[in-house]
Amino acid sequence: MHMPQLGLGTFRLQGQQAIDSVRNGLELGYRHIDTAQIYGNEAEVGQALAESGVARDEVFVTTKIWTEHLAAGKLGASLKESLRKLRLERVDLTLVHWPSPGAAAPVAETMGALLAAREAGLTGAIGISNFPVALMREAIAAAGAANIATNQVEFHPYLQNRALAAFAREAGIHLTAYMPLAYGKVMDDPVIAAIAARNKATPAQVSLAWLLAKGHAVIPSSTRRAHLASNLEASALALAPEDLAALDALDRGERLVSPDFGPQWD
Repeated sequence: MHMPQLGLGTFRLQGQQAIDSVRNGLELGYRHIDTAQIYGNEAEVGQALAESGVARDEVFVTTKIWTEHLAAGKLGASLKESLRKLRLERVDLTLVHWPSPGAAAPVAETMGALLAAREAGLTGAIGISNFPVALMREAIAAAGAANIATNQVEFHPYLQNRALAAFAREAGIHLTAYMPLAYGKVMDDPVIAAIAARNKATPAQVSLAWLLAKGHAVIPSSTRRAHLASNLEASALALAPEDLAALDALDRGERLVSPDFGPQWD
């Protein structure tokens, strides 16, 4: 199933808040839902999906395997548990959420386990998340670039990952941008505000449209139905070349997500 380029993220959404956000998103027309084991909301996402009335084959569902489950002997069982919580027979995409800290589970071992999970019908596609170039090379060597559906990374106007984006493009690996609104920082940026005013759009729509114009998928999240609806309209916004260039110029290498167990960034 083709992954819709504009999806709904569920990071930090818990309990009824997660159920409501996914329910509202599906009602508004989102057909790509992104969750993860560590988010602690797979059951709520599953409930919202089950109660939505939307046919299963119309929704693209992604989950991510947490670091403690990346060994070959653990990954498959942990994915089955995710499926149980999500009330699904399979997900459309399964990602390695973060590279194994200290390479406790080698990349090749994890990618092999993901390929086996796909072969077993637990997932439609596999991919990676938070992988810098060096680890992308390892993943490609282990599984082949054609088998890596995406690398999901932090990407917004203030962190543009130019080296990684260039490598991914050359390798033919798609990127998915998480944290696309930089924790809301784009809302207060005067450059983005000016572009938004010229385009009769919101700053959030401008940032999302900029990422979509680069060919990346985006997975913004919101607890407000109005914001969910507004974000979805970004796919119809075509920014002028000068606007895209102005957004490109905002890069300052500002990484907002960098846990102590994270990899060596490019």
